[in-house]
Amino acid sequence: MRTIGKEKMVRTFTIITVSLLLITLLGYVLYNFYMNFFNIENIFVKTGSGLILFFTTVIIFRYMLLLFFSILKLIFKSSRNIDLKKISTNKKITIIVPAYNEEMVIETSIKSLLKQTYPNLEILIVDDGSNDKTYIKAKQYEFDNGNFSLKVLTKPNGGKAKAINHGILNSTGSLIMVVDADSKLDKNAVLLMSRYFDDKETAAVAGSVYVSNQNNLWTKLQTLEYIEGLNMVRNGQAFLKLVNIIPGPIGMFRKKSLYDVGLYDSDTFAEDCDVTLKLIAKGYKIDFEPEAVAYTEAPENLLDLIKQRYRWTRGILQAIKKHKSLLWHFKINPAASFTMWYMLFESIFWPFMDIWTNMFIIYVAFSSGFSLLIFYWWSMFTILDITGALYCVLVTGERISLIFYAIYYRLFFIQIINITKILSTFEEWFGVEMSWGKLERKGNL
Repeated sequence: MRTIGKEKMVRTFTIITVSLLLITLLGYVLYNFYMNFFNIENIFVKTGSGLILFFTTVIIFRYMLLLFFSILKLIFKSSRNIDLKKISTNKKITIIVPAYNEEMVIETSIKSLLKQTYPNLEILIVDDGSNDKTYIKAKQYEFDNGNFSLKVLTKPNGGKAKAINHGILNSTGSLIMVVDADSKLDKNAVLLMSRYFDDKETAAVAGSVYVSNQNNLWTKLQTLEYIEGLNMVRNGQAFLKLVNIIPGPIGMFRKKSLYDVGLYDSDTFAEDCDVTLKLIAKGYKIDFEPEAVAYTEAPENLLDLIKQRYRWTRGILQAIKKHKSLLWHFKINPAASFTMWYMLFESIFWPFMDIWTNMFIIYVAFSSGFSLLIFYWWSMFTILDITGALYCVLVTGERISLIFYAIYYRLFFIQIINITKILSTFEEWFGVEMSWGKLERKGNL
């Protein structure tokens, strides 16, 4: 369990103070970047640089706005302590774990579910036609104590969405929690998320996802990415109750709302993104509980990382394409339109512009003699990354050493991710056939 108690207020003021100092430094670097730009006389270079300045301003504004919203949400939470004993446990909650060939991790995942402090719980393990020992290993944990039970279901292989739907159709809870089989939960995760559903307009709540196998450079960079690029962003989005993706490792839904949107669909490779967009399109609130934590096994080598991000990107693009009509629903559903444009920016515009900008700045720096442009450009985004990393480390209690990985994050990690997104976009555009690309589990949960 993370940051519940009297330390919250101290951490909040520390975060605000350090963030203001880093923002001041960012302002100084940004000023110098602009001054270098105005010294360029070549029209072609100046036009391209103007586009970069506009793009940079948008990115910085977006980043600082999310950080600001995240800090505001933290301040509001810090003003009231959570008494776990006073959270109502009257609602029956069903946890659904879709599993396909997860014999390496399924027992660790189940054991974490059995330690949940929420008492009124039904756990359904849905074996999706595995050809390993997933079903056998899960079956030995079956029990029924009345209010707390675990049951293993099996069905022919049909994909994750159909496995989740099979679980929903066999559930008895009014709230549905979906947990990936390669994830393990903090003991209070279910309890903390359940309280959001006292608000009848809330359809779903996301939890925080952390990397469990922080054992090499790639997994440590992903750790930083998860807490800064995913959890902090969701915390900022939650200020507006517009979290755009309920993550696979930990998400809770009102069952009635899921039926209202036709449950999960199997026509994209990002069923979690698709179902979230369907809920937003219906006008529901989507919230985030930062202290409900799931630990997941991240890819440990570059090839597996690229395969994972390829699937994520294509799945998100498929979901955007499926719901493209929402892009123009500014009057009917402005929240849905805003969410769609934001996702389009994150998935397509930002990766293309980031790679193009890096190439353009290198060209300008060496052809025009403005080599400081490279330094200022890199420094701006590195400062942003360090600011976000420091904020997230202080909030979550992760290791302080992660902050130093922000330098590597900016030097090459984000470039690899963006190139993967660009290639994925082209393949999705041309309709190149793809498969699920399941990663081999190491059992490092």
